[in-house]
Amino acid sequence: MKTLRYILLILIAFQLTACQDFLDVKPQGELTQEAFPTTASDALLATNAAYATLRSWNYHSGGFPILDFMSDDAHKGSNPDDGLNTVGPYERFTHTPTQDGLDRWWSDLYQGIKRANVVIEKVPLIDMDTTVRSRYIAEASFLRGLYYFDLLRAWGGVPIVLTTTPELKIPRSSTEEVYAQIEKDLLFAVAKLPGKHDYNSQELGRASRGAAHALLARVYLFKKDFQAAEEHAMELIQSTDFYDLEPSFENANGYLGEHGVESVFEIGAIGAEGAVGNQYANTQGVRGTPNRGWGFNRPSLNLRNAFDAEDPRRALTIIDLGDVIDDIEILGDGSTPDETYDGDGNIIEVECYNRKVWIPGANVASQFGHNRRLIRYADVLLMAAEALNENNKSGEALIHLNRVRERARHGNSEILPDITTTNKDELRSIILNERRLELALEGHRFWDLIRTGKAAEVLGPLGFVSGKHELLPIPQNEIDISQGALDQNLNW
Repeated sequence: MKTLRYILLILIAFQLTACQDFLDVKPQGELTQEAFPTTASDALLATNAAYATLRSWNYHSGGFPILDFMSDDAHKGSNPDDGLNTVGPYERFTHTPTQDGLDRWWSDLYQGIKRANVVIEKVPLIDMDTTVRSRYIAEASFLRGLYYFDLLRAWGGVPIVLTTTPELKIPRSSTEEVYAQIEKDLLFAVAKLPGKHDYNSQELGRASRGAAHALLARVYLFKKDFQAAEEHAMELIQSTDFYDLEPSFENANGYLGEHGVESVFEIGAIGAEGAVGNQYANTQGVRGTPNRGWGFNRPSLNLRNAFDAEDPRRALTIIDLGDVIDDIEILGDGSTPDETYDGDGNIIEVECYNRKVWIPGANVASQFGHNRRLIRYADVLLMAAEALNENNKSGEALIHLNRVRERARHGNSEILPDITTTNKDELRSIILNERRLELALEGHRFWDLIRTGKAAEVLGPLGFVSGKHELLPIPQNEIDISQGALDQNLNW
Protein backbone atom coordinates (compact mmCIF):
# COMPACT_ATOMS: atom_id res chain seq x y z
CA MET A 1 0.00 0.00 0.00
CA LYS A 2 2.86 2.37 0.79
CA THR A 3 4.43 1.63 -2.61
CA LEU A 4 1.08 2.25 -4.34
CA ARG A 5 0.67 5.52 -2.46
CA TYR A 6 4.09 6.72 -3.70
CA ILE A 7 3.22 5.79 -7.28
CA LEU A 8 -0.07 7.73 -7.07
CA LEU A 9 1.69 10.81 -5.69
CA ILE A 10 4.27 10.70 -8.50
CA LEU A 11 1.50 10.39 -11.13
CA ILE A 12 -0.44 13.31 -9.65
CA ALA A 13 2.66 15.48 -9.56
CA PHE A 14 3.46 14.59 -13.18
CA GLN A 15 -0.08 15.42 -14.29
CA LEU A 16 0.00 18.78 -12.50
CA THR A 17 3.36 19.61 -14.09
CA ALA A 18 2.18 18.57 -17.56
CA CYS A 19 -1.03 20.56 -17.15
CA GLN A 20 0.94 23.61 -16.04
CA ASP A 21 3.29 23.27 -19.04
CA PHE A 22 0.31 22.99 -21.41
CA LEU A 23 -1.32 26.08 -19.93
CA ASP A 24 1.91 28.03 -20.34
CA VAL A 25 2.15 27.32 -24.07
CA LYS A 26 0.32 29.84 -26.26
CA PRO A 27 -1.94 28.31 -28.91
CA GLN A 28 -0.06 28.27 -32.23
CA GLY A 29 -2.76 30.24 -34.06
CA GLU A 30 -3.00 33.02 -31.48
CA LEU A 31 -1.81 36.49 -32.49
CA THR A 32 -0.89 38.62 -29.53
CA GLN A 33 0.95 41.88 -29.08
CA GLU A 34 3.98 39.83 -28.06
CA ALA A 35 3.76 37.34 -30.94
CA PHE A 36 2.90 39.69 -33.81
CA PRO A 37 4.55 40.88 -35.92
CA THR A 38 7.71 38.78 -35.79
CA THR A 39 8.35 37.74 -39.41
CA ALA A 40 8.70 39.51 -42.77
CA SER A 41 5.23 38.31 -43.81
CA ASP A 42 3.85 39.61 -40.50
CA ALA A 43 5.43 42.99 -41.24
CA LEU A 44 3.55 43.19 -44.54
CA LEU A 45 0.27 42.23 -42.88
CA ALA A 46 0.77 44.82 -40.14
CA THR A 47 1.52 47.55 -42.69
CA ASN A 48 -1.52 46.60 -44.77
CA ALA A 49 -3.65 46.80 -41.61
CA ALA A 50 -2.58 50.44 -41.14
CA TYR A 51 -3.94 51.16 -44.63
CA ALA A 52 -7.15 49.20 -44.01
CA THR A 53 -8.47 51.98 -41.78
CA LEU A 54 -8.80 54.13 -44.92
CA ARG A 55 -11.47 51.79 -46.30
CA SER A 56 -13.51 51.87 -43.13
CA TRP A 57 -16.78 53.74 -43.63
CA ASN A 58 -16.15 55.59 -40.39
CA TYR A 59 -12.82 56.98 -41.61
CA HIS A 60 -14.76 59.36 -43.84
CA SER A 61 -15.79 61.82 -41.10
CA GLY A 62 -17.85 59.20 -39.29
CA GLY A 63 -19.38 57.76 -42.47
CA PHE A 64 -21.08 60.87 -43.85
CA PRO A 65 -19.48 63.78 -45.77
CA ILE A 66 -20.29 66.23 -42.99
CA LEU A 67 -17.46 68.57 -44.03
CA ASP A 68 -19.30 69.22 -47.29
CA PHE A 69 -22.61 69.65 -45.40
CA MET A 70 -20.89 72.29 -43.25
CA SER A 71 -19.66 74.23 -46.27
CA ASP A 72 -21.60 76.28 -48.81
CA ASP A 73 -21.11 73.51 -51.38
CA ALA A 74 -23.76 71.04 -50.25
CA HIS A 75 -26.89 70.13 -48.32
CA LYS A 76 -27.52 66.95 -46.37
CA GLY A 77 -29.29 65.41 -49.37
CA SER A 78 -31.08 62.04 -49.51
CA ASN A 79 -34.84 62.32 -48.91
CA PRO A 80 -36.01 65.04 -46.52
CA ASP A 81 -36.41 62.79 -43.47
CA ASP A 82 -33.39 60.51 -43.93
CA GLY A 83 -30.72 61.48 -41.41
CA LEU A 84 -32.60 64.67 -40.56
CA ASN A 85 -31.83 64.48 -36.83
CA THR A 86 -28.58 62.52 -37.00
CA VAL A 87 -26.50 64.25 -39.68
CA GLY A 88 -28.83 67.09 -40.68
CA PRO A 89 -27.67 69.31 -37.77
CA TYR A 90 -24.19 69.63 -39.29
CA GLU A 91 -25.65 71.56 -42.21
CA ARG A 92 -27.33 74.00 -39.81
CA PHE A 93 -24.44 74.13 -37.29
CA THR A 94 -26.73 72.83 -34.55
CA HIS A 95 -24.67 69.69 -33.91
CA THR A 96 -23.66 68.81 -30.34
CA PRO A 97 -20.94 66.76 -28.59
CA THR A 98 -23.18 63.68 -28.83
CA GLN A 99 -23.89 64.10 -32.55
CA ASP A 100 -23.94 61.03 -34.76
CA GLY A 101 -20.59 60.07 -36.27
CA LEU A 102 -18.18 62.10 -34.16
CA ASP A 103 -17.31 59.18 -31.90
CA ARG A 104 -16.93 56.81 -34.87
CA TRP A 105 -14.58 59.18 -36.68
CA TRP A 106 -12.43 59.82 -33.60
CA SER A 107 -12.26 56.10 -32.82
CA ASP A 108 -11.32 55.05 -36.34
CA LEU A 109 -8.54 57.63 -36.58
CA TYR A 110 -7.03 56.35 -33.34
CA GLN A 111 -7.43 52.78 -34.55
CA GLY A 112 -5.38 53.74 -37.61
CA ILE A 113 -2.78 55.35 -35.36
CA LYS A 114 -2.57 52.21 -33.22
CA ARG A 115 -2.02 50.07 -36.30
CA ALA A 116 0.68 52.44 -37.54
CA ASN A 117 2.32 52.32 -34.10
CA VAL A 118 2.53 48.52 -34.33
CA VAL A 119 4.58 48.86 -37.52
CA ILE A 120 6.78 51.70 -36.28
CA GLU A 121 7.51 50.01 -32.95
CA LYS A 122 7.68 46.30 -33.87
CA VAL A 123 8.89 46.04 -37.47
CA PRO A 124 12.39 47.48 -36.72
CA LEU A 125 13.00 44.37 -34.55
CA ILE A 126 12.28 41.91 -37.37
CA ASP A 127 15.13 40.18 -39.23
CA MET A 128 14.18 40.90 -42.86
CA ASP A 129 15.22 42.79 -45.99
CA THR A 130 16.38 46.16 -44.67
CA THR A 131 15.10 48.18 -47.66
CA VAL A 132 11.62 46.72 -47.40
CA ARG A 133 11.63 47.12 -43.63
CA SER A 134 12.57 50.78 -43.94
CA ARG A 135 9.79 51.32 -46.48
CA TYR A 136 7.13 49.73 -44.25
CA ILE A 137 8.11 51.98 -41.36
CA ALA A 138 7.98 55.03 -43.62
CA GLU A 139 4.55 54.04 -44.95
CA ALA A 140 3.25 53.72 -41.40
CA SER A 141 4.78 57.09 -40.50
CA PHE A 142 3.00 58.70 -43.46
CA LEU A 143 -0.32 57.17 -42.38
CA ARG A 144 0.14 58.22 -38.76
CA GLY A 145 0.83 61.77 -39.94
CA LEU A 146 -2.29 61.66 -42.13
CA TYR A 147 -4.49 60.42 -39.28
CA TYR A 148 -3.15 62.99 -36.83
CA PHE A 149 -3.70 65.80 -39.34
CA ASP A 150 -7.35 64.77 -39.65
CA LEU A 151 -7.62 64.83 -35.86
CA LEU A 152 -5.87 68.20 -35.63
CA ARG A 153 -8.12 69.93 -38.17
CA ALA A 154 -11.27 68.48 -36.65
CA TRP A 155 -10.53 68.86 -32.94
CA GLY A 156 -7.34 70.88 -32.44
CA GLY A 157 -4.91 69.58 -29.82
CA VAL A 158 -5.54 65.86 -29.16
CA PRO A 159 -3.80 63.10 -27.20
CA ILE A 160 -0.57 61.96 -28.85
CA VAL A 161 -0.12 58.18 -28.69
CA LEU A 162 3.16 56.85 -30.05
CA THR A 163 3.34 53.42 -28.46
CA THR A 164 1.44 50.15 -28.51
CA THR A 165 1.25 50.23 -24.70
CA PRO A 166 0.04 53.73 -23.80
CA GLU A 167 -0.99 54.97 -20.39
CA LEU A 168 -4.66 54.62 -19.50
CA LYS A 169 -5.17 58.38 -19.14
CA ILE A 170 -3.54 60.61 -21.75
CA PRO A 171 -4.31 64.34 -21.70
CA ARG A 172 -4.66 66.50 -24.79
CA SER A 173 -1.45 67.81 -26.29
CA SER A 174 -1.30 71.35 -27.59
CA THR A 175 -1.97 72.17 -31.23
CA GLU A 176 1.71 73.03 -31.63
CA GLU A 177 2.78 69.65 -30.23
CA VAL A 178 0.47 67.80 -32.62
CA TYR A 179 1.79 69.83 -35.56
CA ALA A 180 5.34 68.94 -34.51
CA GLN A 181 4.53 65.23 -34.44
CA ILE A 182 2.83 65.37 -37.84
CA GLU A 183 5.85 67.15 -39.33
CA LYS A 184 8.23 64.64 -37.79
CA ASP A 185 6.32 61.69 -39.23
CA LEU A 186 5.92 63.18 -42.69
CA LEU A 187 9.51 64.42 -42.97
CA PHE A 188 10.65 60.90 -42.08
CA ALA A 189 8.32 59.57 -44.78
CA VAL A 190 9.76 62.02 -47.35
CA ALA A 191 13.28 60.81 -46.57
CA LYS A 192 12.51 57.09 -46.67
CA LEU A 193 9.64 56.47 -49.11
CA PRO A 194 10.17 55.53 -52.76
CA GLY A 195 8.69 57.50 -55.64
CA LYS A 196 5.23 56.61 -56.93
CA HIS A 197 6.61 54.87 -60.01
CA ASP A 198 9.13 52.85 -58.04
CA TYR A 199 6.24 50.65 -56.93
CA ASN A 200 5.16 47.76 -59.12
CA SER A 201 1.63 47.16 -60.38
CA GLN A 202 0.80 44.99 -57.38
CA GLU A 203 1.59 47.83 -54.97
CA LEU A 204 -0.61 50.60 -56.35
CA GLY A 205 -1.97 52.94 -53.70
CA ARG A 206 0.92 52.75 -51.27
CA ALA A 207 2.27 55.99 -49.84
CA SER A 208 5.03 57.56 -51.91
CA ARG A 209 7.57 60.31 -51.47
CA GLY A 210 5.37 62.58 -53.60
CA ALA A 211 2.34 61.91 -51.41
CA ALA A 212 4.35 62.85 -48.32
CA HIS A 213 5.51 66.11 -49.95
CA ALA A 214 1.94 66.94 -50.96
CA LEU A 215 0.55 66.22 -47.51
CA LEU A 216 3.26 68.36 -45.93
CA ALA A 217 2.31 71.21 -48.28
CA ARG A 218 -1.29 70.88 -47.10
CA VAL A 219 -0.20 70.81 -43.44
CA TYR A 220 1.98 73.91 -43.86
CA LEU A 221 -0.78 75.84 -45.64
CA PHE A 222 -3.06 75.11 -42.71
CA LYS A 223 -0.28 76.24 -40.36
CA LYS A 224 0.31 79.37 -42.51
CA ASP A 225 3.94 78.45 -43.06
CA PHE A 226 3.83 79.47 -46.72
CA GLN A 227 7.54 79.11 -47.34
CA ALA A 228 7.50 75.44 -46.31
CA ALA A 229 4.24 74.88 -48.19
CA GLU A 230 5.82 76.25 -51.38
CA GLU A 231 8.91 74.11 -50.88
CA HIS A 232 7.03 70.83 -50.59
CA ALA A 233 4.46 71.54 -53.30
CA MET A 234 7.25 72.46 -55.70
CA GLU A 235 9.23 69.34 -54.75
CA LEU A 236 6.40 67.27 -56.15
CA ILE A 237 5.77 69.49 -59.19
CA GLN A 238 9.44 69.48 -60.16
CA SER A 239 10.10 65.83 -59.33
CA THR A 240 11.13 63.28 -61.93
CA ASP A 241 8.39 61.02 -60.57
CA PHE A 242 5.89 61.92 -63.27
CA TYR A 243 2.67 63.67 -62.22
CA ASP A 244 0.29 65.56 -64.46
CA LEU A 245 -3.34 66.53 -64.92
CA GLU A 246 -5.66 64.00 -66.53
CA PRO A 247 -6.59 65.30 -70.00
CA SER A 248 -10.26 65.07 -69.01
CA PHE A 249 -11.51 66.56 -65.74
CA GLU A 250 -13.98 63.67 -65.49
CA ASN A 251 -11.13 61.20 -65.03
CA ALA A 252 -9.52 63.17 -62.20
CA ASN A 253 -11.92 61.35 -59.85
CA GLY A 254 -13.35 58.79 -62.27
CA TYR A 255 -12.50 55.13 -62.76
CA LEU A 256 -10.42 55.75 -65.90
CA GLY A 257 -8.01 57.84 -63.83
CA GLU A 258 -7.52 55.38 -60.98
CA HIS A 259 -3.84 55.39 -59.95
CA GLY A 260 -3.23 57.59 -63.00
CA VAL A 261 -1.00 60.60 -63.56
CA GLU A 262 -3.15 62.92 -61.44
CA SER A 263 -3.44 60.58 -58.48
CA VAL A 264 -1.03 61.49 -55.69
CA PHE A 265 -2.68 59.38 -52.99
CA GLU A 266 -5.94 57.47 -53.25
CA ILE A 267 -7.88 54.76 -51.46
CA GLY A 268 -8.15 51.64 -53.61
CA ALA A 269 -11.41 49.69 -53.53
CA ILE A 270 -13.25 46.86 -55.27
CA GLY A 271 -16.92 46.97 -56.26
CA ALA A 272 -18.21 44.74 -53.48
CA GLU A 273 -19.65 45.35 -50.05
CA GLY A 274 -17.32 44.46 -47.19
CA ALA A 275 -13.64 44.96 -46.40
CA VAL A 276 -12.48 45.28 -50.03
CA GLY A 277 -15.08 47.94 -50.89
CA ASN A 278 -15.40 51.57 -49.89
CA GLN A 279 -18.79 52.81 -48.75
CA TYR A 280 -17.77 56.46 -49.14
CA ALA A 281 -19.30 56.63 -52.64
CA ASN A 282 -22.30 54.46 -51.79
CA THR A 283 -23.33 56.97 -49.11
CA GLN A 284 -23.49 59.66 -51.81
CA GLY A 285 -24.61 57.60 -54.80
CA VAL A 286 -27.81 58.33 -56.76
CA ARG A 287 -30.88 57.39 -54.74
CA GLY A 288 -33.91 55.81 -56.39
CA THR A 289 -33.44 55.12 -60.09
CA PRO A 290 -30.79 53.96 -60.66
CA ASN A 291 -30.34 52.66 -57.12
CA ARG A 292 -26.67 53.43 -56.56
CA GLY A 293 -26.71 54.63 -52.96
CA TRP A 294 -28.23 56.78 -50.25
CA GLY A 295 -28.10 60.14 -52.01
CA PHE A 296 -26.39 62.22 -49.31
CA ASN A 297 -24.24 65.29 -50.09
CA ARG A 298 -26.53 67.19 -52.46
CA PRO A 299 -24.77 70.00 -54.40
CA SER A 300 -26.15 73.39 -53.38
CA LEU A 301 -27.55 76.07 -55.65
CA ASN A 302 -24.77 78.27 -54.29
CA LEU A 303 -22.17 75.87 -55.70
CA ARG A 304 -24.04 75.49 -58.98
CA ASN A 305 -24.14 79.27 -59.45
CA ALA A 306 -20.46 79.65 -58.55
CA PHE A 307 -19.43 78.03 -61.84
CA ASP A 308 -19.21 80.11 -64.98
CA ALA A 309 -22.13 79.21 -67.21
CA GLU A 310 -19.85 77.47 -69.74
CA ASP A 311 -17.49 75.79 -67.26
CA PRO A 312 -17.49 72.06 -68.20
CA ARG A 313 -16.69 71.16 -64.59
CA ARG A 314 -20.22 71.99 -63.46
CA ALA A 315 -21.81 69.14 -65.42
CA LEU A 316 -18.97 66.84 -64.34
CA THR A 317 -19.51 67.74 -60.67
CA ILE A 318 -23.34 67.75 -60.45
CA ILE A 319 -25.70 65.00 -61.62
CA ASP A 320 -29.12 66.41 -62.54
CA LEU A 321 -32.36 64.52 -63.05
CA GLY A 322 -32.64 63.52 -66.69
CA ASP A 323 -28.87 63.21 -67.20
CA VAL A 324 -27.75 60.07 -69.02
CA ILE A 325 -24.47 58.59 -67.76
CA ASP A 326 -23.06 55.34 -69.15
CA ASP A 327 -26.39 54.84 -70.96
CA ILE A 328 -28.27 55.08 -67.65
CA GLU A 329 -30.93 57.79 -67.26
CA ILE A 330 -30.99 59.47 -63.86
CA LEU A 331 -34.59 59.55 -62.61
CA GLY A 332 -33.86 59.99 -58.92
CA ASP A 333 -35.87 59.32 -55.80
CA GLY A 334 -39.66 59.45 -55.77
CA SER A 335 -39.77 60.40 -52.09
CA THR A 336 -37.53 63.44 -52.64
CA PRO A 337 -39.03 66.67 -54.03
CA ASP A 338 -37.54 67.70 -57.37
CA GLU A 339 -37.50 71.23 -56.00
CA THR A 340 -37.71 72.59 -52.44
CA TYR A 341 -39.00 76.12 -51.73
CA ASP A 342 -38.71 78.52 -48.81
CA GLY A 343 -41.67 80.36 -47.28
CA ASP A 344 -41.45 83.09 -49.92
CA GLY A 345 -41.64 80.69 -52.84
CA ASN A 346 -37.94 80.80 -53.70
CA ILE A 347 -36.21 77.58 -54.80
CA ILE A 348 -33.60 76.69 -52.19
CA GLU A 349 -32.71 73.14 -53.20
CA VAL A 350 -33.12 70.82 -56.19
CA GLU A 351 -32.69 67.06 -56.32
CA CYS A 352 -29.22 66.40 -57.69
CA TYR A 353 -26.20 64.28 -56.82
CA ASN A 354 -22.41 64.24 -56.56
CA ARG A 355 -21.04 63.07 -59.91
CA LYS A 356 -17.49 62.78 -58.63
CA VAL A 357 -18.33 59.51 -56.87
CA TRP A 358 -20.06 57.99 -59.93
CA ILE A 359 -18.62 54.71 -61.09
CA PRO A 360 -20.03 52.49 -63.87
CA GLY A 361 -22.31 49.72 -62.70
CA ALA A 362 -25.90 48.67 -62.40
CA ASN A 363 -26.22 47.87 -58.71
CA VAL A 364 -25.40 49.12 -55.23
CA ALA A 365 -22.36 46.88 -54.76
CA SER A 366 -20.56 48.31 -57.77
CA GLN A 367 -20.70 51.78 -56.19
CA PHE A 368 -18.36 50.46 -53.47
CA GLY A 369 -15.61 50.30 -56.11
CA HIS A 370 -14.97 54.05 -56.27
CA ASN A 371 -11.38 55.00 -55.43
CA ARG A 372 -11.48 58.16 -53.34
CA ARG A 373 -8.65 60.55 -54.22
CA LEU A 374 -7.34 62.00 -50.98
CA ILE A 375 -4.70 64.04 -52.83
CA ARG A 376 -4.61 64.81 -56.55
CA TYR A 377 -2.22 66.82 -58.66
CA ALA A 378 -4.65 69.68 -59.36
CA ASP A 379 -4.83 70.27 -55.60
CA VAL A 380 -1.03 70.38 -55.43
CA LEU A 381 -0.87 72.92 -58.27
CA LEU A 382 -3.37 75.14 -56.48
CA MET A 383 -1.51 74.76 -53.17
CA ALA A 384 1.67 75.83 -54.95
CA ALA A 385 -0.12 78.81 -56.48
CA GLU A 386 -1.47 79.88 -53.10
CA ALA A 387 1.88 79.55 -51.34
CA LEU A 388 3.77 81.35 -54.11
CA ASN A 389 1.29 84.23 -54.05
CA GLU A 390 1.62 84.57 -50.28
CA ASN A 391 5.40 84.56 -50.73
CA ASN A 392 5.14 87.54 -53.12
CA LYS A 393 5.74 85.44 -56.25
CA SER A 394 2.41 86.10 -57.91
CA GLY A 395 3.79 85.76 -61.44
CA GLU A 396 4.94 82.21 -60.67
CA ALA A 397 1.63 81.46 -58.96
CA LEU A 398 -0.22 82.23 -62.20
CA ILE A 399 1.61 79.42 -64.00
CA HIS A 400 0.12 76.73 -61.77
CA LEU A 401 -3.30 78.34 -61.44
CA ASN A 402 -3.67 78.64 -65.19
CA ARG A 403 -2.66 75.03 -65.77
CA VAL A 404 -5.74 74.01 -63.79
CA ARG A 405 -7.96 76.41 -65.75
CA GLU A 406 -6.51 75.25 -69.06
CA ARG A 407 -7.49 71.64 -68.33
CA ALA A 408 -10.91 72.78 -67.13
CA ARG A 409 -11.77 74.49 -70.42
CA HIS A 410 -11.36 71.20 -72.35
CA GLY A 411 -9.82 72.84 -75.37
CA ASN A 412 -12.41 75.61 -75.71
CA SER A 413 -10.37 78.82 -75.88
CA GLU A 414 -13.54 80.93 -75.64
CA ILE A 415 -14.09 80.11 -71.95
CA LEU A 416 -12.16 80.30 -68.66
CA PRO A 417 -9.42 82.66 -69.88
CA ASP A 418 -6.08 82.70 -68.13
CA ILE A 419 -5.86 84.83 -65.01
CA THR A 420 -3.42 87.71 -65.46
CA THR A 421 -3.65 89.85 -62.32
CA THR A 422 -0.65 89.84 -60.03
CA ASN A 423 -2.34 91.86 -57.29
CA LYS A 424 -1.75 89.72 -54.22
CA ASP A 425 -5.15 90.25 -52.58
CA GLU A 426 -7.10 89.76 -55.80
CA LEU A 427 -5.15 86.64 -56.69
CA ARG A 428 -5.66 85.19 -53.20
CA SER A 429 -9.44 85.36 -53.69
CA ILE A 430 -9.24 83.97 -57.22
CA ILE A 431 -7.16 80.97 -56.10
CA LEU A 432 -9.59 80.22 -53.25
CA ASN A 433 -12.50 80.34 -55.68
CA GLU A 434 -10.65 78.12 -58.16
CA ARG A 435 -10.07 75.59 -55.40
CA ARG A 436 -13.81 75.61 -54.74
CA LEU A 437 -14.68 74.89 -58.37
CA GLU A 438 -11.94 72.35 -59.02
CA LEU A 439 -12.22 70.42 -55.73
CA ALA A 440 -15.96 70.77 -55.02
CA LEU A 441 -17.55 67.96 -52.98
CA GLU A 442 -14.16 66.40 -52.23
CA GLY A 443 -14.13 67.54 -48.59
CA HIS A 444 -11.80 70.55 -48.96
CA ARG A 445 -14.07 73.61 -48.97
CA PHE A 446 -14.85 73.77 -45.24
CA TRP A 447 -11.17 73.48 -44.27
CA ASP A 448 -10.20 76.10 -46.89
CA LEU A 449 -12.67 78.57 -45.40
CA ILE A 450 -11.43 77.86 -41.88
CA ARG A 451 -7.70 78.22 -42.62
CA THR A 452 -8.14 81.37 -44.73
CA GLY A 453 -10.32 83.08 -42.13
CA LYS A 454 -13.31 83.27 -44.48
CA ALA A 455 -15.61 80.90 -42.59
CA ALA A 456 -17.51 83.50 -40.57
CA GLU A 457 -18.13 85.65 -43.65
CA VAL A 458 -19.23 82.82 -45.94
CA LEU A 459 -20.85 80.40 -43.50
CA GLY A 460 -22.22 82.86 -40.94
CA PRO A 461 -25.61 83.05 -42.73
CA LEU A 462 -25.78 79.24 -42.51
CA GLY A 463 -25.30 79.21 -38.73
CA PHE A 464 -21.52 79.23 -38.28
CA VAL A 465 -20.42 80.93 -35.05
CA SER A 466 -16.92 82.39 -34.91
CA GLY A 467 -14.93 81.14 -31.93
CA LYS A 468 -16.88 77.89 -31.81
CA HIS A 469 -17.37 76.14 -35.12
CA GLU A 470 -13.74 76.31 -36.28
CA LEU A 471 -13.45 73.00 -34.39
CA LEU A 472 -15.80 70.12 -33.80
CA PRO A 473 -16.76 69.18 -30.23
CA ILE A 474 -14.79 66.36 -28.64
CA PRO A 475 -17.15 63.34 -28.66
CA GLN A 476 -18.88 63.30 -25.30
CA ASN A 477 -18.34 59.57 -24.78
CA GLU A 478 -14.57 60.09 -25.14
CA ILE A 479 -14.67 62.77 -22.44
CA ASP A 480 -16.71 60.48 -20.20
CA ILE A 481 -14.38 57.49 -20.49
CA SER A 482 -11.24 59.63 -20.14
CA GLN A 483 -12.03 60.12 -16.44
CA GLY A 484 -11.09 63.78 -16.57
CA ALA A 485 -8.10 63.52 -18.93
CA LEU A 486 -9.93 65.24 -21.81
CA ASP A 487 -11.52 68.66 -21.71
CA GLN A 488 -14.09 70.00 -24.20
CA ASN A 489 -13.32 72.53 -26.94
CA LEU A 490 -14.15 76.18 -26.32
CA ASN A 491 -17.85 77.14 -26.36
CA TRP A 492 -19.07 73.55 -26.65
